[in-house]
Amino acid sequence: MERMARAVVFDFYGTLAHWAEGAGVNYAAVFAAHGYPVPDSVLDEYFTLYDGVDHSEHSINEEAYERWVRGRLHLLAETGGVDVRHSGAIVDSLRAADQGPMVAYPEAAATLGALRAAGLMVGVCSNWGWDLDPFLAEIGLLDLVDCAITSARAGMRKPHPEIYVQTARCLDVDPRDIVFVGDSWEPDVCGPRRMGMTAVHVWRVDERPGRIAPALEDGDHRVADLRGVLGVLALGADVVPEPAEDVS
Repeated sequence: MERMARAVVFDFYGTLAHWAEGAGVNYAAVFAAHGYPVPDSVLDEYFTLYDGVDHSEHSINEEAYERWVRGRLHLLAETGGVDVRHSGAIVDSLRAADQGPMVAYPEAAATLGALRAAGLMVGVCSNWGWDLDPFLAEIGLLDLVDCAITSARAGMRKPHPEIYVQTARCLDVDPRDIVFVGDSWEPDVCGPRRMGMTAVHVWRVDERPGRIAPALEDGDHRVADLRGVLGVLALGADVVPEPAEDVS
């Protein structure tokens, strides 16, 4: 790292937290429960289709944002071959799944605590809905985060550059003094790298069976879990003990 880091910014889902067992976003299961098996290719395309878009016109308030989200889900249902008579019920079920219970990764709290103890600011920047604080509180991390920015409120989704600008402004630091940590390649590695941030790619092997991690570029880092971030910052991963088994 060429500059001294002043802040570490984390993605939320897949980086700090995941759905509790049997909960959360399993869109394939929702469609199947309504009698519509949707191909994985359709869902994969949906989950990346809106990355990087500016949707500020839909982020003027929570109600407008919700209308936009539901409109996107209706289009997904149409693409998946859902009869229009059934799409409303399916969209309701998908939105309910989006609000399922979550848990933090077992090493998350200790890692964030170690960063704060070292004098670094901690932020969250996530392609997420209107309110992230209740989820951070649910998983026990809210008091360890100095600033949280969501795409819903920012008006654009990672890797749109403006969401990183808003995050840096919220933390009152230069983007070049931020270490950005996340599990998604374009939103959490390529986008931050283009802004001059140091990118740390979280690659949990047990969550990606049979997949090969993308090749890092100069200055990028890859870690197996959040404790590795401390090593990137030369704080020593042993600052955080081996986490207890996640039994969620």
